[in-house]
Amino acid sequence: MESKKDKRIKSLISITILLGGLFVGSLFVDIAQIIKGEGFSSKNLNQSDIFEANGKTWVAYNEPAVTVKVINDDSCGNKCDPSEALVWLRRVLPTINAQKVSFNSQEGKNLIGEFGISTLPAFIFDSNVAKTDFYNQAKVLFDDVKDDSYVLKTQELGLTPGEYLDAPKVNDSDPTFGKADSKVKVVVFSDFQCPYCKMFWSTLRDTMKNYADKVLFVYKHLPLDIHPQADNAALAAECAQEQNKFWEYGDKLYATQDDWGKTTDTQLFKTYAQQLGLNTAQFNQCLDGQKYQSMIDADKNQANDLGLSGTPAIFVNTQFKNGVVSADDLKNSIDQELNK
Repeated sequence: MESKKDKRIKSLISITILLGGLFVGSLFVDIAQIIKGEGFSSKNLNQSDIFEANGKTWVAYNEPAVTVKVINDDSCGNKCDPSEALVWLRRVLPTINAQKVSFNSQEGKNLIGEFGISTLPAFIFDSNVAKTDFYNQAKVLFDDVKDDSYVLKTQELGLTPGEYLDAPKVNDSDPTFGKADSKVKVVVFSDFQCPYCKMFWSTLRDTMKNYADKVLFVYKHLPLDIHPQADNAALAAECAQEQNKFWEYGDKLYATQDDWGKTTDTQLFKTYAQQLGLNTAQFNQCLDGQKYQSMIDADKNQANDLGLSGTPAIFVNTQFKNGVVSADDLKNSIDQELNK
């Protein structure tokens, strides 16, 4: 009869053989992987921070792998190409793994709705990004939408959106012209002291006359910091809007841009109000009190949310055009939207 001692010895021998087999097997796996070029074992990986295999150089990083979902529209073309942004991101965050998501796929639609995406391409990072040095140094570049996901603020990087998913919101207080219930809205962010805006203004005004019964035209303020009188001009235009003379006052401001642009006070703006037959007492009180500053600031904030940094910036529904747009180009965009 086998004793307990004998059983114990046999068990120890079996365990020794098993462990020895695992060790030898692991060793052969390491050797086989190296010979076949199929990879490296954990032991070898832990012994080097850099190695080469199959024509590639592999570098070890202390930071975690980060997945970023890139939501995009392939039909948008070069305007929506995320390559440049990904190249920059990999320079500062080399452990990212980019996954392409079509904006009109079910996953894309879910992400757009869940995270309030308004422009393409959009970049949504998983929770691992919060564990990286880059995130700790540049939190301002991310919207912490959820505990496990982070949306990159592309406008903070100076990336111009390739495509807008929604047209700018039109407020009841915005200066408008044309058909209020039109399915086509032309929204212009402009600066009265901007010379390019002055060039576009005549195109806009002519187009407004030709499409007054078909399209709603909307003016929004984006006075740039480089133009010292732009804020005062915007305030003056809104005071004229209070008396239903916004567009006529805009004509006057752009026609005399060189004159008031050289001043530092608001006297010329008051003179123009008098020339246009406005109630000057009401106008002057409105301008001196900066009555519509909060509205102008709201337009600036909306422009910032849309990633706009220059003027004129024109939207024909969701179609975006930047700079001095020709009359033909503007007409073609409007006709496209009307024919949809």
